[in-house]
Amino acid sequence: MQEPIVITGIGLVTPLGKGRELFWSRLLAGDSGISPVSSFDTSAYSVHLGGEVKDFRAREHVKNLEPESLGRASQMAIAAAYEALEDSGVDLGEIPRERSGVIMGTTSGEPQEVERFDDRYVAGDLRSVGREFMDRYPCHVIPAHMAAELGLAGFNLMIPAACAAGSYAVGQACEVLGSGRADVMLAGGADSFSRITYSGFARLGAIAQEKCQPFDRGRRGMIPGEGAAVLVLETRRRARQRGAHVYAEVAGYGLTCDAHHMTAAHPQGDGAARAMEQALDHSGIHAQEVGYISAHGTGTPTNDRLETLAACRVFGARAGGKPISSIKSMLGHTMGAASAIETAVCALVIEEGKIPPTINFEDPDPECDLDCVPNEARDQRVDVAMNNAYAFGGNNASLVLRRPAS
Repeated sequence: MQEPIVITGIGLVTPLGKGRELFWSRLLAGDSGISPVSSFDTSAYSVHLGGEVKDFRAREHVKNLEPESLGRASQMAIAAAYEALEDSGVDLGEIPRERSGVIMGTTSGEPQEVERFDDRYVAGDLRSVGREFMDRYPCHVIPAHMAAELGLAGFNLMIPAACAAGSYAVGQACEVLGSGRADVMLAGGADSFSRITYSGFARLGAIAQEKCQPFDRGRRGMIPGEGAAVLVLETRRRARQRGAHVYAEVAGYGLTCDAHHMTAAHPQGDGAARAMEQALDHSGIHAQEVGYISAHGTGTPTNDRLETLAACRVFGARAGGKPISSIKSMLGHTMGAASAIETAVCALVIEEGKIPPTINFEDPDPECDLDCVPNEARDQRVDVAMNNAYAFGGNNASLVLRRPAS
């Protein structure tokens, strides 16, 4: 990246609530957004918890499109985009339409639309399936809907790189801005809660029955969630010219693939470590300068152990004593939104000098010997933060954020 790229707006729709202020206060308090699933019947499963966004009303957020014509992920993404734009102070009317764009990440796109199709198929009612299915289902419609709602006529892309997709989107948006092809980019991720996702992870035996406990000896799995996060990105020069508040600078990023297995991570955490190393190299920042790491931290026995191995390879024993927490303990795993939400958290950590905890930590695991900021938030100045995300297919992403130059 040539001209530094900065974050000037944050929009969030999460199981802890909608909006940056509510989300941040509840996150620091160690509140949990995980509860028994209410959007569908889980009696056929042995697990029943999820991180659902409660009391979300699309009509309160979608202004130009017909809310009922959109899938839930698109609705949440639009709500997050409006909030991010308001937070940034960007006036889209002052920017040529072709100079503003959107890049999003997702795991499943709009899976609830597939569920509706399947329900009709099972009921023998396919005749009632019309063009609305193709208008609402494909994952690329999420950024397309955002563009149509907001009038963004420039770069438009969906990156379906599963649980690392939000970080991929932020990195790609920085490339677009750095090359001079846009003035303002919206980037983030969105995924909705669904039976498809829940069934898949339940069949894998990956969902915890009682709670998500990243890095704890007794951890038993992840908990599926949903949400959306959108960041407003622009060059530092433009942000300064308009007197914008800057949360953080995106200093660099790294993308790798394990090239190992579709669902299992590399047994030595090689791809994850290489992503961190690439991000540090790209940003020109030494490992010792990183003051906080937002972990992928799903709470599964294997993931947390391998993430520890990777972090220790890059930062040294006990990961150099750095605080490394997992907010999935509070949100659940919000899939394609996860790393976008966690990027926002890294920006807020730098802004606020507060580090969110890993809750439900009860029994230290010698194989995860990290400072996971157990159970209580911590006041600590952080000038450089790293966000790590690892996905099925062995897709790994690391982003490095730093305090903006004064």
